Amino acid sequence: MALWMGGASTPWAQQAAPGSGSPQVVAPMTAPEPEPVLPPAVAAALRPTRLPASALGIYVQEVGSNRPLLSLNADKSMSPASVMKLVTTYSALELLGPSFTWKTGIYETGGRRGDVLDGDLVIRGAGDPKLTQEDLSVALRAVRARGIREIRGNIVLDHSVFDAAGYDAAKFDGDPLRAYNAGPDGLLVNFKALAITFAPDETSATVTVSAEPRLAGLPIRNSLVLVKGPCADLKGPALKTRIDPTGISVSGTYALTCGVKSLWLHPYELTAAQYTGAVVRQLWADAGGTLTGEVRDGLLPATGRLVYEIESESLAETIRDINKYSNNVMARELFLGVGHELLRLPGSPDRSYRAIRTWLMEKKIGGEELVMENGSGLSRIERIAPQTLGRMLVAAFRSPVMPEFMSSMPLVAYDGTMQRRLRSKDVAGQAHIKTGTLNDVRAIAGYVLAASGKRYAVVFLINSPVAGGAQAVQDALLQWVYSEG
Repeated sequence: MALWMGGASTPWAQQAAPGSGSPQVVAPMTAPEPEPVLPPAVAAALRPTRLPASALGIYVQEVGSNRPLLSLNADKSMSPASVMKLVTTYSALELLGPSFTWKTGIYETGGRRGDVLDGDLVIRGAGDPKLTQEDLSVALRAVRARGIREIRGNIVLDHSVFDAAGYDAAKFDGDPLRAYNAGPDGLLVNFKALAITFAPDETSATVTVSAEPRLAGLPIRNSLVLVKGPCADLKGPALKTRIDPTGISVSGTYALTCGVKSLWLHPYELTAAQYTGAVVRQLWADAGGTLTGEVRDGLLPATGRLVYEIESESLAETIRDINKYSNNVMARELFLGVGHELLRLPGSPDRSYRAIRTWLMEKKIGGEELVMENGSGLSRIERIAPQTLGRMLVAAFRSPVMPEFMSSMPLVAYDGTMQRRLRSKDVAGQAHIKTGTLNDVRAIAGYVLAASGKRYAVVFLINSPVAGGAQAVQDALLQWVYSEG
């Protein structure tokens, strides 16, 4: 276990592990793990958790210093959960620039006869992580305003900026319907999510079911039975939902006491082309357009003429959603985008991983141990060392993109995933901290502005089957850094 702490003259830095150096005690076959040397408040919070020292990875460094203040297992390769998003977003800021935007283009092919297009309308995706149906609606209405009413060919969807073949939505946790399990796509719309809304009516004893966005060609088949009693979990066995190319089927029971509720789902049985195609077909009809052909996948031909361009918000704005609210789908999309933009080849996980790892090592931050599968941290195999994360945070603070990067993280006790933590503590409002959670992982990383006026990069990763009870330990470290840093 690697352990180093600045200020070795402080009392807590000189504590020895209990029971060490006693010649009368015969060591058992499996000796108990020594208690790690930690600040008293952190050690006190750790004792009831049953967490072994080997499960902890800590790195704390003042951003103006060249040495850590506190380090425990800092070179150990660990799962960071969603804290990995910091690597994805900081690398994107440095490699692409904070003002980078994505441009989704709408092109026409063939010729025009009045308001009739004798050809295809092609929508070429750019890998925008936050392209919405509202963006597409404005774009398609602009196409109508520019003189196209009827498309005699097809609407072609070009996803080719990414090579996302083989994505398995069930791989992570076996629940592909969860909205966070949607995969990246070159023409991702609405995070490929579907909101199913249930509205009970006691008078008619029925439940109205609606879907947003509306998907052309996918009818809703509703056989729900309205019942009395407590409101059950919408993801539980009482309510069954299936979304496939034939439509949306909802069955089971729905309690009147639930009131109006919505369930966000990932329609995994629809391909990205089927989902986006259904959205586009509906929006084109809403705009007053007609289509003779079909909506299908394809490539933009060299003869395509630009009709309209959807420009995204800036990268600096985009990463706020990714980090403050831990949006996994956007993180996957951005991860592939980094590789695509740097190499000008179809974005793939391997290309992006190699580009980011090379970038880290060229900056002499470290990263030999880095493993990235999708850049979101929602993975069983992604790994990084606390020391690499900590050094990256120090480098980021010294970078021109520091303001954009730090402000993208949750402000402790105020917003994002840290909104309800440490509200009554002095550190409230004094730290920007990204969180990460899996069944066996609890992670935090970010910056603390101490009472002394110094700012510290802080990383605390916990990998253990009993990690679920570790929040108080991490909160104690943040408070200690604020008070004693």
